[in-house]
Amino acid sequence: MLVTALVVSSCATACGCTTLVTILTASSLANPVEAFAEAFPPTYGAGVVVNVSTGSSAALRTQIEQGARADVFLSADTTNPQALVDAGLTDGPARSFATNLLTIVVPEGNPGGLTSPADLARRDVTIVGAGEEVPITQYAAQLVNQLAALPGYPPDFAAAYEANIATREDNVGAVTAKIKLGEGDAAVVYATDAKAAGLQSIAIPSGANVVATYSGVVLKDSPSPHAAQALLDWIWRRNGQQILASYGFQPAP
Repeated sequence: MLVTALVVSSCATACGCTTLVTILTASSLANPVEAFAEAFPPTYGAGVVVNVSTGSSAALRTQIEQGARADVFLSADTTNPQALVDAGLTDGPARSFATNLLTIVVPEGNPGGLTSPADLARRDVTIVGAGEEVPITQYAAQLVNQLAALPGYPPDFAAAYEANIATREDNVGAVTAKIKLGEGDAAVVYATDAKAAGLQSIAIPSGANVVATYSGVVLKDSPSPHAAQALLDWIWRRNGQQILASYGFQPAP
C-alpha cells in the first residue's frame, strides 16, 4: 500500500493549525489522486495536509469496516462505497465521479502472440488476475461473458479464460506490474493503467467492453468532515474532472 503525505503552507508546522485529510483510494486511481493531493489544498485553505493510501477497493472497504480512520474513500466501483452507506459508515450518499474502460494488456513484444480477445482462451496462454473481491475481477468477468456471446467465440470461452489464470494479485496495480515484468502473457486491466504503464493493448470490440464506474464517500467518523466534503465536491467538479481526464478517465454519467 502506498502512503503519501503532502504539506501545503508553512502554517502546518509554524502554528500547528493543520487540517489533515486522509484519502483511501483504489490503486487504479493512484496517479490522479496524487495530483488531487497537490492541487486541492491551495483551493481549500492554508495548512492542509493530504494523506493518500492506495490498495484494492475491497480491502480498503474491509479496513474501514474494521475501524480504520480516514476521511474519504474512493473506489473503483459503486458496490464497495454503497456497502459502507448501507452499513451507516458514511456521511452522506456515495457519489460517482469517473468512468473507465477495460483493455487486455500484454508484455513488451507480446511473447504470447495474442492477436484478439479470443486468444485469452488458448491453452498456452498464462493470464495474471486479481483477487475475487477486487473490482477489476468483477469487471473482467462481465467482459468475458460479453465476449463469449459474440460470434466466433467458443461456448466454453469463459471457463477456458478462468482456467488460464495462473496467479491472483492483491490489486490491479500489482496485475499491471506483473505483465510489465513479463510474468504472464496477458491480463485484463483498466485502460488508464495500460496507458500509465506504457503497455501494449489488444483491442476489445466496443460492443463487448465494460464501463467501470468509480464512486466515493465521506466517512462517518471523518476527523475533518468539512474538508472531506469539500474535497469530494472538488473531485466531482471542474478541477478534479480535468485532472481525471488528463489520466484518461471519463466523466460519470
